[in-house]
Amino acid sequence: MCSDVHLPTMHDSEKRMTAFVDSMNFAKPDFIIELGDFGIPKEEYAPYFAIWNSFQGPKYHVIGNHEMDGGTTLEQAIAYREMQNSYYSFEQNGFHFIVLDGNDKQFPDQKGYRSFMGNEQLIWLKNELEQSNDPIVIFSHQGIGTDPGTPGERYSIYNAEDVRKILEEHNSSGKSNKVVACFNGHTHHDFAEDLNGIWYVTINSMAYTWLGENYEYIRYGEEVDKNFKWIKFTAPYKDPLFTVVEISTEGYIKMSGKYSSYVGPSPWDLGYPEHLKQFVKPQITERYMPFWLDQ
Repeated sequence: MCSDVHLPTMHDSEKRMTAFVDSMNFAKPDFIIELGDFGIPKEEYAPYFAIWNSFQGPKYHVIGNHEMDGGTTLEQAIAYREMQNSYYSFEQNGFHFIVLDGNDKQFPDQKGYRSFMGNEQLIWLKNELEQSNDPIVIFSHQGIGTDPGTPGERYSIYNAEDVRKILEEHNSSGKSNKVVACFNGHTHHDFAEDLNGIWYVTINSMAYTWLGENYEYIRYGEEVDKNFKWIKFTAPYKDPLFTVVEISTEGYIKMSGKYSSYVGPSPWDLGYPEHLKQFVKPQITERYMPFWLDQ
């Protein structure tokens, strides 16, 4: 699993993608998945998509908000990835996996980035939960857990509480086809929480922490900065971050850790808010997360 690759932002995206796919071809997981903000369907990024597609096994995409950058439509983003829809499900080794899309419009004339799951999708989700015979794992780009971030900024979808209520009501039925975990990206945080028996796990970006214009710093030199104009607003990770996750019907989730360092000064060297230290770090933390299928 990886998230927030952001192909257009980084000058070394080819190296990062190659490291991920080479590692996964060696590890031979049942499937790979990226949790959104991968890249747009543009000719110059085709080689990076080809690296992803070289994985020798099943592979899945989640639609992030940056998939529609540069005037790309949702339909174009879906078609380029050969997806049938932006939300879908699949079965694997005794689990039912659900991929959700957090980019629905909250109101009809909404412009810009979205962070919402509309009624049509939620009706579909309820049906998926009811029809499943197996424990359920959910993937999305924007989170449906709580917001651990900065005051005044929202990271989870706007109707996260409504979606969590759907999941918890399903789990209260006493059946073994419970929702056990929800994985998301989007925030470039390293974070996990157990809310009413469901794990909500935020997977860190493969590439960097986004800092913004107030923390501008040129890290790779003038030539790179000229050709990749967004890097100076980030704190890049020296090594690409990704993880291998083992989910067992015996009632546990094991997530491998991966640890790196910042290229150049850390966010804290530049005065980034100290309260975010517990979430903002150049790592994916190794975790063991138990769950129970019986009430």
